[in-house]
Amino acid sequence: MNKLDEVDGEALRRTLDEATDAKAAKRLMVGLAYKQGVRVETLAEWYGIPRSTVYSWLDRFEERPIDEAIEDEHRPGRPPKLAPGQRADLERTLRRAPGAFGFEGSSWTPALLQEYVEQRFGVEYSLGHARRLLREIRNDD
Repeated sequence: MNKLDEVDGEALRRTLDEATDAKAAKRLMVGLAYKQGVRVETLAEWYGIPRSTVYSWLDRFEERPIDEAIEDEHRPGRPPKLAPGQRADLERTLRRAPGAFGFEGSSWTPALLQEYVEQRFGVEYSLGHARRLLREIRNDD
């Protein structure tokens, strides 16, 4: 028995037609090509991915519904340096001008946020992370 024998090729095609995420589309194209007889080694070469990744994707199609198989698995990553209460405090702070906290400037910059967080919470962030944090908080408003 070959991989994906039990997976409906037409369902893979329909899902590909509706896919808006590039990663999901890539996984679907790999699955479809495999069902059409393309070897794993060839797929790995075509898509620039390790053979183990191709096998992993094929296994996911066999083990899960298609809409789940194409999604990335949740990876928790590093825990945040700021506790939830500190993060909420920072969000409230960023709604006010930096001058209210003894800083010069009319709006928050990554460098000001970086300095404030270190002074207030004793947490050090890189300038890049401060930039991402500032963007995240502004987008949440």
